[in-house]
Amino acid sequence: MGSGMRHSLLCIGIVCLFLGIRADAQARAASGGAQQSAVLPGANTPGSTTAGYAGSEACATCHADESNSFSTNPHANLVHLHATNGMTCESCHGPGQAHIDSGGDAKKIFSFKTASATVVTDKCLSCHAGVHPNYERSPHAKAGLSCLSCHSVHYAKTPQYLLTAEQPQLCYQCHADQKAQFSMLVHHKVNEGLVKCSDCHDVHGSFQPANLRVTADQNVICTRCHTDIRGPFVYEHAPVKAEGCMACHTPHGSQNARLLNMPNINVLCNQCHSPVAAATVHSMSAGSSELQPCTTCHTFIHGSNMNAAFLR
Repeated sequence: MGSGMRHSLLCIGIVCLFLGIRADAQARAASGGAQQSAVLPGANTPGSTTAGYAGSEACATCHADESNSFSTNPHANLVHLHATNGMTCESCHGPGQAHIDSGGDAKKIFSFKTASATVVTDKCLSCHAGVHPNYERSPHAKAGLSCLSCHSVHYAKTPQYLLTAEQPQLCYQCHADQKAQFSMLVHHKVNEGLVKCSDCHDVHGSFQPANLRVTADQNVICTRCHTDIRGPFVYEHAPVKAEGCMACHTPHGSQNARLLNMPNINVLCNQCHSPVAAATVHSMSAGSSELQPCTTCHTFIHGSNMNAAFLR
């Protein structure tokens, strides 16, 4: 075989090898492109595939109202926090292609309206458990309420927290006793909007009775507003430190001045101090409620920096 023939065959082999490599690269690119187009926009896990997913645009065909309002929803705004496309319809309702293919069969997609309270709560806590770790031990959960008892993703009445109604009316729907207390002559200004139920209560659960917020010093719930009695004092009043503010005060509303538990302040004090009154300078019988109120002299009953008897 001549040198010219060998040179021609070598050139043909190089060309075939190049074409084979190029064809393989094109096949890989096509495969990769198909895989890339299968990424679910807005999915929680980047890179997840669209097996059974239709996309939010398809949902908007029938659910236009929910789709149009969702752009201002906090769930959609997750893009600003996580640099993703945020949440989509199918992030909560699951894959929707089967629902669409069936002509809108409600059984082919997850519906929060028909799900049990436990299932709804578990669905929400799959994302929100980090900020509400104590919900399952809360009185609300034990009463069989779900997140949708107070929140609405699509039809919220408040832009913050997606509540179904403003406080305190939302809370009054179940807590009628407290509604009556806040209507008493002396009450915290909840109905007036100066204080909210959630300022003192963690509605998603806590380790305290009545879902009270947990602080290192439980009196802080009160003293963050009532700063004049916060302390610390040189001479502390033991019930204030041991039993807390509610040893003497009722928190919601009362017929008594200063939200006291009893109408007569001497009777209130004598629950602990009745032996002090007998045969002393007070000239009072044991447990008596006669003569001057205790606070006429013992002015600084929450604590004092000057006198161990809290005298003024």
